[in-house]
Amino acid sequence: MDKANAMDESAIPVNRMAELPEETREFLAQLREDDIRTLKDGVKLVNAIQTVGKFFKWLLVGMLGMAVGTVMFGESVSKIVSWFRQ
Repeated sequence: MDKANAMDESAIPVNRMAELPEETREFLAQLREDDIRTLKDGVKLVNAIQTVGKFFKWLLVGMLGMAVGTVMFGESVSKIVSWFRQ
């Protein structure tokens, strides 16, 4: 975020709201209590989806790694067995 649009996080809420763009202030002014609750739930949902996504990404990477490792191990065992057969 560039300095021109950065909000002062230490400012009291009223002053922080004054630093927001006009369109954002209008949007926030129109929110009802239900809308705010829905937005909070939406943020929680997105965070949960990101967490599950990271888990499945690493699960998939692990499974692929195990599959490749198993194939490599099998090839190594077959080479060693072929040495003893000669």
